[in-house]
Amino acid sequence: MALLQIAEPGQSSAPHEHRIAIGIDLGTTHSLVATVLSGKAKVLQDEQGRVLLPSIVHYAEQTATYGDAAKAYLTRDPKNTIVSIKRFMGRSQADIKFQHPYTLLGDENQMPAFETAQGRKTPVEISAEILKQLKNRAEASIKQPIQGAVITVPAYFDEAQRQATRDAAQLAGLDVLRLLNEPTAAAVAYGLDQDTQLATDHNYVIYDLGGGTFDVSILRFSQGVFEVLATGGHTALGGDDLDRLLVKWAKKQLSIQQLDDTEYAHFLVEARRAKEALSDADSVELALMDHRLNLDRTTFEAIIKVALDKTINVCKRVLRDAKLDLNDIQNVVLVGGSTRSYAVQKVVREVFQQEPLCTINPDEVVAIGASITANQLIGNQDDGSLLLDVTPLSLGLETMGGLVERLISRNTAIPVARRQEFTTYQDGQSAMLIHVVQGERDMVEHCRSLGRIVLSGIPPMVAGQARIEVTFQVDADGLLTVTARETTSGVHAQIDIKPAYGLSDTDTERLLLDGFFFAEEDKNLRHLSETKVEAQRELEALEQALKVDAQLLDTVQLDALDQAKDKLKAQLQTSDISAIENAVEQLKIHSDAFAALRMNQHIDHALKGTKLDDWSNSTN
Repeated sequence: MALLQIAEPGQSSAPHEHRIAIGIDLGTTHSLVATVLSGKAKVLQDEQGRVLLPSIVHYAEQTATYGDAAKAYLTRDPKNTIVSIKRFMGRSQADIKFQHPYTLLGDENQMPAFETAQGRKTPVEISAEILKQLKNRAEASIKQPIQGAVITVPAYFDEAQRQATRDAAQLAGLDVLRLLNEPTAAAVAYGLDQDTQLATDHNYVIYDLGGGTFDVSILRFSQGVFEVLATGGHTALGGDDLDRLLVKWAKKQLSIQQLDDTEYAHFLVEARRAKEALSDADSVELALMDHRLNLDRTTFEAIIKVALDKTINVCKRVLRDAKLDLNDIQNVVLVGGSTRSYAVQKVVREVFQQEPLCTINPDEVVAIGASITANQLIGNQDDGSLLLDVTPLSLGLETMGGLVERLISRNTAIPVARRQEFTTYQDGQSAMLIHVVQGERDMVEHCRSLGRIVLSGIPPMVAGQARIEVTFQVDADGLLTVTARETTSGVHAQIDIKPAYGLSDTDTERLLLDGFFFAEEDKNLRHLSETKVEAQRELEALEQALKVDAQLLDTVQLDALDQAKDKLKAQLQTSDISAIENAVEQLKIHSDAFAALRMNQHIDHALKGTKLDDWSNSTN
């Protein structure tokens, strides 16, 4: 009698019975891939048993090498050896201010391309090469085709950076199930979303310091729902920057003003080695070309303090955003290879006044969480929990007077859709420009433009009569789609927001901080702009009425009305809200009298030729 093997969903010991999905941590310095086999998340190795794939690609004239094989070219051929490609993804050439040995091609305001021995290579192409290596590793290990992938991104990646990541994955032949925020993946790896026995809500801080990016997120798990309360970070702050600070210190100690590309690469490699060695030793010697320097822990902490202080400031701001204090945090999870440093762990321990959680290898935790999510999304496992990420910055559109109408506020759980109705400003208006912006300020000039769409074919109507329905939809990957539709005619337009480059780390932080620092100023500017828009509408409506019925006014009345109009027009050139409001009130005295005359005329026309008997009969 044959025996049948029975297993719970997601727990089969035969991996080939399941659809295969992988989780990928596409990191700045290292990348890795994991999957769920026999119900357990596992990081996959290459033929040499290595888990980490250095995010490095070297281009020779005929061939390209990747990972560990490409590391050897860092000092021999730095110009054609691309490292930290994640820092170039979705960013303009003007945003890239750190030293690098590459020749960048393209416009200052576009995502750059690299000039290599094999010609022009874009960040998306180079990232795709790294993803292909991980895909090949997974297929070789599992010996089955990959049917889907979850790829992690920093929580603070904007639409452009997320879209660039998705494009790279598709170029690598991967079916992207979801782009998952790295802090969320870490929480999944620790099973923070699995404890359904919690009597009260639990809050967790995910401190993620990788090679090139920093994220901090506050997560709450409550009754089966796992929600990101607030998030913040830098898209260009990580272990690479600690290395650069060490190189800067070494140059100062050795009185070196400038290093060529090869020398700089040597200094970076040695700085990284020293940083890692200090986690086990009290001091270390740096061999810098023909020089020797001694570096102890105290000096090291002083050198990198400026970078670590930035991460702590972000942590404090995110706590304020979540309206929590230190006593509300149950655990702090460390993620990213840079959190291996004793100095980073020491700072986190002191700030949060508790021992951080780092039992899972911080290099692997994000990939493990991504693989668990991928396993759920592909249909192998359903644990009943729900993951909710959030939008990092507010999304809105421009209205009259350069004002921002916010449709989706920052830290809103995604996926999300918001719909709002707008109308036309002028009589007979047949088209509307919809300008989509991102930021925390009230005026468009202080926010970042994401894109524009034109809704044309609107039936000519009186101003204010058309109904334009605008929908903002952010999917689970954090990608925005904007749709506009005129409800009476059904004409519509749509745009997938895909900027040519992403926000720089400076711009991202500026947009957030400005929202706090200029709150009062923005309130006053909005009031001024709204007052001016209403006053302008009053003038335009009056001008239209005068074209039709100016003969109802005598010379004295017309002069008084013109003087009141001129006074208001003059005040509209100023920023004095009280003066503008007073001018509007003075104009209303005359315009109301004019409106009364017009109404009387229309009543007279309506009653003209009507007999008293007509009214009597109508009431019988």
